[in-house]
Parts: sequence; structure tokens; C-alpha cells
Amino acid sequence: MTLTRRAMMAVTASFAASVPAMGTAQGRPAIHVLKDPNCGCCTAWIEILREDGFAVTTEPSFGALLMRHKLENGIPQNMTSCHTGEIEGYMIEGHVPPADIRRLVSDRPDAVGLAVPGMPYGSPGMGPEDERDAYDVFLIRKDGSTEIFASYDAA
Repeated sequence: MTLTRRAMMAVTASFAASVPAMGTAQGRPAIHVLKDPNCGCCTAWIEILREDGFAVTTEPSFGALLMRHKLENGIPQNMTSCHTGEIEGYMIEGHVPPADIRRLVSDRPDAVGLAVPGMPYGSPGMGPEDERDAYDVFLIRKDGSTEIFASYDAA
């Protein structure tokens, strides 16, 4: 079988057209999460994302290596938590609710991403929502400044 130049151009064009869709797995938003493999709350957050329709991949990471990854990707030290996700060019730090992640990728602000610093009780993966403490989700700007993106009242 001989592959003509025209056929090769058609194959290349169809592949190029499919590349933007590769950011999702079968129509589901794809997020990659770096986490300590022994952390139960990280695993619980990942399961919540999966139940909400996200295609989640994980990568084990520990201590200083994980912290360096966070800082090198624009997450200020005072915004850190236990795990870090990456979705469509944004960083997701900590127990961020799935609805806020969806809003971030839909609105596409010029930002590093979102963070829920610490591990607030009742945030996704950190205990029952109906018993949660109040917490904020912060938008991290590229200059390192932050602003409140969403607030959750105590239950």
C-alpha cells in the first residue's frame, strides 16, 4: 500500500483536529494529582472527583519533592495543603470542591489555580459535609496574590 502525500495530509489534519479533545478522557475533565500514596484524605478527595465525573490520574510524591512541585508551580507556601492537582493548565491545591474546579476551567481566569489551604474539616475528603467547618476556596493569581473564589459556611 502506498501512502500518497494527500492521504498523509488528511491523516495529519484529522490527528491535529483531535488534539484539543485529548484534555478529557471520554468527555470527562482530566485531572492529574500528585499525592502521598499513604494519605487517606487525598484518596477520599480523588474518589469524590471521580464520582463527580472527573477522569483522575495519580502520581506518588513525598515531602520536600511535593512541596518543591507546589512552589515551582506558583502555589504560595501559605496556600499549601496535602495534595496538588493539575487540570487544563491550572493548579488545584488541597480539598477544592469539584464545582469550583469546573467553574475555574469554564471561566478561564488568568491565574495559577485554586487552593483550600490546610485541611478544613468537612471539605471534600475531610469528613461529612453536614458537619463541616467554614472555609474559603482561594484563587491564586500569577503574581502570588490571592482572593476568595468561593466560601462555604459552617454546617
